Amino acid sequence: MNDPGGTRVAVYIDFDNIVISRYDQVHGRGQFQRDKVRGFTRTDRSADPDIAEKLRRATVDVGAVIDFASSFGTLVLTRAYADWSAPVNADYREQLVSRAVDLVQLFPAAAYAKNGADIRLAVDAVEDMFRLPDLTHVVIVAGDSDYIALAQRCRRLGRYVVGVGVAGSTSRSLAAACDELVTYDALPGITPAGAQEEQEESGSPPPARGSRRTKRPATAVTDETDLEAEDPQKLATRLLERALRLGQEKDDADWLHSSAVKSQMRRMDPSFSERALGYRSFSDFVKSREAIAELDETDPVRLVRLNPAMTAE
Repeated sequence: MNDPGGTRVAVYIDFDNIVISRYDQVHGRGQFQRDKVRGFTRTDRSADPDIAEKLRRATVDVGAVIDFASSFGTLVLTRAYADWSAPVNADYREQLVSRAVDLVQLFPAAAYAKNGADIRLAVDAVEDMFRLPDLTHVVIVAGDSDYIALAQRCRRLGRYVVGVGVAGSTSRSLAAACDELVTYDALPGITPAGAQEEQEESGSPPPARGSRRTKRPATAVTDETDLEAEDPQKLATRLLERALRLGQEKDDADWLHSSAVKSQMRRMDPSFSERALGYRSFSDFVKSREAIAELDETDPVRLVRLNPAMTAE
């Protein structure tokens, strides 16, 4: 249920920008172009396994981006702009659709594949500002300086503007034009590119789930049948952990109101229900996850925090 008095968020994703920037961040500036990744098809028998592996290492965790955006309030609309006929983008379609993201098709206007996402995204965003006057927050997922004018206009129209970009590809001027700007690596649940490389080169196992920047190994395509077959209890545990991390980093506080945590979980996954999982109350659900969370019921207002053992580096 939407809170009529709450914040309402619009999310605009320049998907090409994020995918290319992440690949170049992990493998080197300009490497996306040199490797000719845009037309790479991993299902082709002649596909280069080295490129397939490089794509895997540079996979964008779309869920982390959308979950972060939802920490500001109810997501009213979420749009991703890209040429979805390009295999590198098409691999993400199922994952995006499962998160109710509206996919806007853009076709390359030139041989160098410039698709005009910045213009279309900006036009749509400004139109939405007037069409939906109750929007309070705008999240722009792109680090391109082309979006400075859009950020400034949204702020002038009274919206709180949040930018999300990839480190090394985000304009300082865009940061100044936003109310808040975060890098992809800093999102809760994301392993920074440098740390990921060190782990893979050393052959050491990934950090334990409790470390501050731990995430579930991401895949570019999420099979809906796999999602249905996955244990709902495990899904709920991961949902709780991410909601707590988001709340603590956003509010800079250890203890959070239990109701706020539950609201954040419902924004990330509207299907969440502690009763459907077999618990009479949300407090009972949290108590059953003592390895993840601690519950304080000494005051009338119940408080919950991430288990301190989970934040140990």
